[in-house]
Amino acid sequence: MRRLTEGRGLLFGGDYNPEQWPEEVWAEDVELMRAAGVNLVTVGVFSWARLEPEPGARDFGWLDRVMDLMAGAGIAVDLATPTASPPPWLGHRWPETLPVDASGHRLWWGSRNQFCPSSPVYRERALELVSDLAARYAGHPALALWHVGNEYGQVCHCDVSAQAFRAWLERRYGGLDALNEAWGTTFWSQRYAGWEEILPPRRAPYMINPTQSLDWWRFCSDALLEHFRAERDVLRAHTPDVPVTTNFMGLFKPVNSWAWAAEEDVVSNDWYPDPGDPLSPARTALVHDLMRGLSRGRPWLLMEQATNGVNWRPHNLPKPPGQLRLESLQALARGADGLCYFQWRASRFGAERFHAAMVPHAGPETRLHREVRAHGQELRRLAGLAGQPVPARVALVFGWESWWALEERGRPSDRLNAAEQLLAYYLPLWERGVSVDVVPPGADLSGYALVVVPNLFLVADRDAAALTAYARGGGVLVVGPFSGVVDPDGHIRTGRFPAPLRDVLGASGEEWLPVEGEVRCRWTGPRDGRAGGPQEERSAALQEERSTASQNGPGFTAGTWTELMAAEGAEPVAEFTEGDLAGRPAILRHRSGDGIAWYVATMPEPAALAEVVARALADAGVRGAVAELPPGVEAVRRGEVLFLLNHGSSAATVPVPGRAEDLLTGAVTEGGPVTLAPRAVVALRHHT
Repeated sequence: MRRLTEGRGLLFGGDYNPEQWPEEVWAEDVELMRAAGVNLVTVGVFSWARLEPEPGARDFGWLDRVMDLMAGAGIAVDLATPTASPPPWLGHRWPETLPVDASGHRLWWGSRNQFCPSSPVYRERALELVSDLAARYAGHPALALWHVGNEYGQVCHCDVSAQAFRAWLERRYGGLDALNEAWGTTFWSQRYAGWEEILPPRRAPYMINPTQSLDWWRFCSDALLEHFRAERDVLRAHTPDVPVTTNFMGLFKPVNSWAWAAEEDVVSNDWYPDPGDPLSPARTALVHDLMRGLSRGRPWLLMEQATNGVNWRPHNLPKPPGQLRLESLQALARGADGLCYFQWRASRFGAERFHAAMVPHAGPETRLHREVRAHGQELRRLAGLAGQPVPARVALVFGWESWWALEERGRPSDRLNAAEQLLAYYLPLWERGVSVDVVPPGADLSGYALVVVPNLFLVADRDAAALTAYARGGGVLVVGPFSGVVDPDGHIRTGRFPAPLRDVLGASGEEWLPVEGEVRCRWTGPRDGRAGGPQEERSAALQEERSTASQNGPGFTAGTWTELMAAEGAEPVAEFTEGDLAGRPAILRHRSGDGIAWYVATMPEPAALAEVVARALADAGVRGAVAELPPGVEAVRRGEVLFLLNHGSSAATVPVPGRAEDLLTGAVTEGGPVTLAPRAVVALRHHT
């Protein structure tokens, strides 16, 4: 990102589709962009048919003029390879390039993404165009970033994909004996005697082998990644100094973003918060923190967001005035150096004609476009934030392969959802203004005071050992239910669970027991969470905070999930009070080595889970960005700047000690409360 922001400051702009408009509109677009402070546009995402109107033909003239216009206006171009949406002629002439679903139905052109990732014909045609595109615009003064494809996620179950899947499996396992062992094919007489017998998971009479399905998830992500690499390598050969990205979609299940991010120069994301979701601010913050994690702590790019309502939900609520600014600054506060939208000018035709844009159908003299202009201008005052880190002492562990494995059919309950578990544990951290890094299993945890593992259903031995060593070495570890259940082949780890974490947790279980409705629990033991040893030597302020966090009454409810647990050195800090589990541990805390490990054997109500998180924070000595944070107000520190964002519907007051300047307005506070109107933001830099 430094190469992109140097000399430009923060990036601001969006997708620009000039091919949808007469050329006389382009000059107006450029003038409006300059007035709005736009300094980056994405061009060409869906232009394959325009660039190659028939096989082998090239029409670059219109794009030459667009690139020159942008260069003349000082606007950088994120130039896309248009390979996410092949033209109709590709599927018409080569129908084998079209994808096939799990029921064997071929999917046709008329939309987008109509390609088989494993098709050699698709690959050949795509790379030829990408090579010509790169050769033509190498050295062009407007070219600042390459944008490969778009929102990767296409899956195909055709015979070509089956061949590629077999080749992938041969590389992974080496031989059929190893595959049959890993897949457990003695179950249901599934043993394979030849590679040609193996198929992608297709529509079948009953449940698919879960390990076959897990490997299919891995293969599909890898097949798309292989194509991304192929395009990237062509681009790098022509323009080695131009960074390359592709746009993620938050917590998008089909693509293992941990593997993909390592192959990009810049991490970018498309994110569209739902105005009707009350948890949207926290969900959005989580996704932004994930992007920063994918970028290994470096700045990232918000490639797409919406200025107003979208068109693809069943009921598309508009955004109130100020919301586009609030959401954009939220991304900036959490590490984004670029804030872009889909799209610049609202389309008159096509499937997204009702999708909001920076210039709406009503034109530039509108409330919406005035907000866009004002936001673009104010970002110049925040240019110094480019490249600044978001320091965090808490890590949240999330694994894509564990997600895939957890949500296979045939488990005790399909109500345990990996992404929602992640959000449940993130929410109380967000509410307390605690910055979080989202990290993969196996990440270096040495710099964190607290590590939270909401669910790690699938865990490798080395990753379980790393979590154990972290806690024993003095860290505080929190582990959520149904973790440590299977190995990387999806095989159950036999014995009392969670087998690979049993020693560090000081507890073990023997039965997973989903429940209907709610179960009652009560807190047990000392309410301040102390267990002796170095961790109890905290300041009086921390002890007061811990006590305050525990005033939730004598009990709480939990739902969906329970486990029959026994303490093996851990202290039960909460227990079930009814049913067959009455008197058995629900939440346990164990002093392990120099650290502390928590295990939550159920899904507590939000207030109770918030108390667990508060106690773990107290164990770790971690505080939020401000001492008192009203509901709905987000606090996060980036570099030396404290952002306060009011997502609530009423004004909120936040105590802020010390003299500080709001970089957005220039107003100076001499210490004391800061009052935020609904959807207001302050960016405070303290003066010494």
